[in-house]
Amino acid sequence: MTAQLLSRHSHPHKSQPQQGFLGDLSLPLCRTHEFCGNARRTLAMIVAGQMAGPVFWIAPGWLAERLNPEVMTRFANPGRFTFVSPHRAEDLLWIMEEVLRSGGVPLVVADIPAPPALTPVRRLHLAAETGAAEGTNRPLGLLLTPGDGGAQGVESRWHMAGDHGLDAIGWALSRLRARTQPPRSWRVTPQAAGFQLTPRAQTSEA
Repeated sequence: MTAQLLSRHSHPHKSQPQQGFLGDLSLPLCRTHEFCGNARRTLAMIVAGQMAGPVFWIAPGWLAERLNPEVMTRFANPGRFTFVSPHRAEDLLWIMEEVLRSGGVPLVVADIPAPPALTPVRRLHLAAETGAAEGTNRPLGLLLTPGDGGAQGVESRWHMAGDHGLDAIGWALSRLRARTQPPRSWRVTPQAAGFQLTPRAQTSEA
């Protein structure tokens, strides 16, 4: 298949409000999605770069890992981000739920150490729907989980991992599950303006 050169405005028209992020790929708004794999944070940055407005990024305060602002600038303006680092595990999803419910922030990311169970994810969906009805945005929730993920009840699950060559940066992106779309895989490579998305043969990882 021919590779697509992406632009920031190539969003599909669908009845349900969607946020485009790579080519014709999009995420339904007012829902929570899961990004996993060792490049999950990069994928979240790509989504942030396609959106406008503030971003809340929630991550455990007991971990030393932090996003590098210099690297962030390749994808999105670091000045848009508010970083929240709670020191109790139970506060990670509670904060995400409250921010989604407010409807004041278009993108809320929770970088968590393990996939949550079904009930917390359902609460996140409901919070996002409430935020859309009562706030000023249709919020999008992203759960970043290690390995192959596995959060129950998410709207979709995406896996992204480094797929770099000797002289080229790239990533392998897979849609592992979605309510209305089949599993598929692509190679993502950065271009002078945006990214190039090349379909690839489906693997057993889905």
